[in-house]
Amino acid sequence: MNCLIVDDEPIAREIIKAYCSHLPFLTVVAACGNALEAKSMLQTQQIDLLFLDINMPVLNGISFLKTLKNPPQVIFTTAYKEYAVDAFDLAACDYLLKPFSLERFIVAVDKALDKSPLSRTASQWRTTPPNGGNLSYDRQEDYLFLKADGKIFKIMHDDLLFAEAQGNYTKVVTTQHTLLPSMTFSSFEELLPSTHFLRVHRSFLINKARITHIEGNRVFIQSHEVPIGSSYREGFLKSLGL
Repeated sequence: MNCLIVDDEPIAREIIKAYCSHLPFLTVVAACGNALEAKSMLQTQQIDLLFLDINMPVLNGISFLKTLKNPPQVIFTTAYKEYAVDAFDLAACDYLLKPFSLERFIVAVDKALDKSPLSRTASQWRTTPPNGGNLSYDRQEDYLFLKADGKIFKIMHDDLLFAEAQGNYTKVVTTQHTLLPSMTFSSFEELLPSTHFLRVHRSFLINKARITHIEGNRVFIQSHEVPIGSSYREGFLKSLGL
C-alpha cells in the first residue's frame, strides 16, 4: 500500500514513518507539511492510504478531505478528540489520538486493509515475511512516544517504573525522567502491554519487572513506594503467580 503522511509537525511525521517501516507492505511515498502539498501529491501519485493530521495551517484535515472526490483510505492522526464524529462521518478508517502506540497504529492499519483491494497481499506479508526473514507483522515494540513539556520523548518499556493518575494528566516516572503528558490515565494504560504493566490501584500502574519487593499493601520500585488498592490486591498477586 502506498502511503502519504500529512502533518505540520516534523516529529510527528517521523514517528509515523518509523511505525510504517515495521510493516513491510506499507510504502511511504511522501510526507507533507500541509494539505496543499498533499493535494498536489495525490494528483501525481497513486496513494492507497492517507495518514492525516487535523489541526494544520491554511486548510485543516477535515476540510481537506472534503475537497477530495475519490479519497484513499484515511486514518486521522491528531491530538484533538473533538473532531472524531466529523472524521467518521467522512468514512475515515480510524481516528488515532496522539500520542499513540505502534500496537494501536497497527490496529488502525488493519481496518484500512480490510477495506482495501490489497488486503489479500497484505495478509500474506503478515504471515510470510520476505526472504525467509523473521519479521512479524504482530511484532510488539518495546517503546512508546510521549509528548510533554513541548518535546516528544521515546520511552523504553524497561525504563518505565510506574505511572500515576493526576486528573487530565498522567505522571510518568522512568529511570531518567518524570513526565506529565496531557493524557488521561486510562489512555496511557492503553499504550502499554498488559502482560508487563499492572494496575495495582485505581490511580497507579506499575512495571512488574521493576518491583523490588512487596510489603503489606505497598509495592516498592527502587526508591518509590506505590500503594496497592484493596480491590486490586488479589488480581495483582495472582498475576505474579502468588
